[in-house]
Amino acid sequence: MQTSTLVSVVGRHALLIAGFAALVTLAACGGVQVKPSAVLPKPIVVTLPAHVGLVIPGDVRNYVHNETRWGVEWNVALGEGHRKLMLEVLKDEFSEVREYKDVESARGTPDLKAIFEPRIETFSFVTARETGGRYYAVTIRYRIDVYSPDGEKADSLTLTGYGNALAKGMSSGKPLEAASVAAMRDAAAKFLVQFPEQSMGERLARNEPVILETKSATADAGGIETVPIEEATVDAGPVIAPAPPAATPAPPTPATSPVAQKASLTASKR
Repeated sequence: MQTSTLVSVVGRHALLIAGFAALVTLAACGGVQVKPSAVLPKPIVVTLPAHVGLVIPGDVRNYVHNETRWGVEWNVALGEGHRKLMLEVLKDEFSEVREYKDVESARGTPDLKAIFEPRIETFSFVTARETGGRYYAVTIRYRIDVYSPDGEKADSLTLTGYGNALAKGMSSGKPLEAASVAAMRDAAAKFLVQFPEQSMGERLARNEPVILETKSATADAGGIETVPIEEATVDAGPVIAPAPPAATPAPPTPATSPVAQKASLTASKR
């Protein structure tokens, strides 16, 4: 028993020393710079028949998170990776997607049923130093404004993606990038699984334009979650989303996907 305890203590101290040494190296080399770009596995979804527009605001295209922590500069460039991810997600969800400069440019387009304008609200992370040398974790919170074809704001959706990656070796950039990609994929999976169950998703499944909703929905509590992990994160398989509802929607069947069980996509009125 004493030998086992000693090994555990020595191992923990070794992790902490390795993490501290990595931070010293990073400070000497000018900090950490990462540019996450997530590639989704082909989801198993029923494509909704609607034609929709996508507007990526300038603040999202150029989104960079800069932070100084323990004398180390952390730079996470999220813009380009998110532009590609958001376009890919909508193309998986809908039969036709066109990208527009702004909502005004999309307004009045023939056959357009909705306009999506996603935004990154917050990006947060913890490092191996804060987790005892064990892992990195990332939280990204999004807000997706949805407009009717005439440019009227119909609703807003909020969702939060969580990701983590084990701390390995002396690199801090690679596990932070891997955790960021995992958070991006988590948010994308939540959207693909849960959007068809929203009232707007039900309308688009019938190829009807979205309209201003009159019934408020529960707001997302949000927050940052950093749950320790014991093994490396395994890439999820294809996302399985429920089929779109019929003309008279039946109550949605609870999803069985582990991703769906953690989903936090909600609608909030503005």
